[in-house]
Amino acid sequence: MKVLVVGSGAREHALVHALAADPEVEELHAAPGNPGIGAQATRHEVSSLTAGSEIARLAESLGVDLVVIGPEAPLVEGVADAVRQRGIACFGPSAAAARLEGSKSFAKEVMAAAGVPTALAHVCTSPDEVADALDALGAPYVVKDDGLAAGKGVVVTGNRMTALAHAAHCLNRGPGATVVVEEFLDGPEVSLFCVTDGHTVLPLAPAQDFKRALDGDQGPNTGGMGAYSPLDWAPPGLVEEVLTRVAQPTVDEMRHRGTPFVGILYVGLALTSRGTRVVEFNARFGDPETQVVLARLESPLGGLLMAAATGRLDELAPLRWSHDYAVTVVVAAKGYPEGPHKGDPIEGLDEVGADAAVLHAGTTAATGQLVSAGGRVLSVVARGADLGQARERAYAAVGRIRLRGSHHRTDIALAAAQGRIQLPGVGAP
Repeated sequence: MKVLVVGSGAREHALVHALAADPEVEELHAAPGNPGIGAQATRHEVSSLTAGSEIARLAESLGVDLVVIGPEAPLVEGVADAVRQRGIACFGPSAAAARLEGSKSFAKEVMAAAGVPTALAHVCTSPDEVADALDALGAPYVVKDDGLAAGKGVVVTGNRMTALAHAAHCLNRGPGATVVVEEFLDGPEVSLFCVTDGHTVLPLAPAQDFKRALDGDQGPNTGGMGAYSPLDWAPPGLVEEVLTRVAQPTVDEMRHRGTPFVGILYVGLALTSRGTRVVEFNARFGDPETQVVLARLESPLGGLLMAAATGRLDELAPLRWSHDYAVTVVVAAKGYPEGPHKGDPIEGLDEVGADAAVLHAGTTAATGQLVSAGGRVLSVVARGADLGQARERAYAAVGRIRLRGSHHRTDIALAAAQGRIQLPGVGAP
């Protein structure tokens, strides 16, 4: 099997790393990839990740059997459609199906039609409507940009003025801009990736990520500062519940609408005092959760993705998982997320031992040296017999990396390792 992975972040590096371990994958390509990905796949420059016809031509010229699209923007812009028009299997939803991530209001509409439990929400098109929604739902206030925002479009705050200011910023994006104001969901959050071919839905292992920039879940929202898996504290039967009440009904609803969803349905959940609720849908693998989920997957990834892309998920054997725990810690550039500094030398990667893997995200090669080229620069992944050991190995590796002004959270998976995560008392659903 020849595979082309589209994207350039740590998520795509994790995908390439896992695909390289699949004996059925004989040739790996990436567009455009990054220096870390280049060690395992042939890189190809493209003018833009959303240049569908260009990426489709590249896939055709390379003779690949499967295209795997990592980021959300190419999916929303229809790159998967362009690839399929060339007769090439593609893992990733069409532009019509990717609206589940591209528009939060659309996702709410689909959830309502499918009977999926989620937060009460108001879709607003003006500051006055936002103010009324904030008053109706009360604090803490949750305000979401309706469109794509690279993980930074959500504000959760007890300050009404901050909520109004974020809404105003979102509404100023242009004509027709909308924001979604939601009720606050208490309880810990869980990320569950579901692989689907439009009919069959196959859940992967749950994970938890850390969206805030600073320890203790302080600071601004980011694309994600770390993650871990598995979740020992999750209630028994959670995956089955989400499959039955959320993922399968959503996939069925999308198919009934004539827009079948093929790829990853990323279900973001809150385990609230009123039961499990959907926080959001994404239309692709999440970053940084992918790094820990794939670190534990023992089944061949190429076969799994190809089965989904070609409608054969029901033919697969049950997935196999390592009993190890996995932790990933993101090393971010100085100034991230507001204004990340770029061009700083990255050193110490050759000092990271075999106990951890360093996945590249915002990196590039300049005059023969590896330098930072984005906000989240590296994702350091380690496995262990328990969370404590996985954390120890990950942070030991982070400590060997030198990047001027960089920062990382020191509490990734700490509460779980110490048994401090508690579920709220669950009442009636």
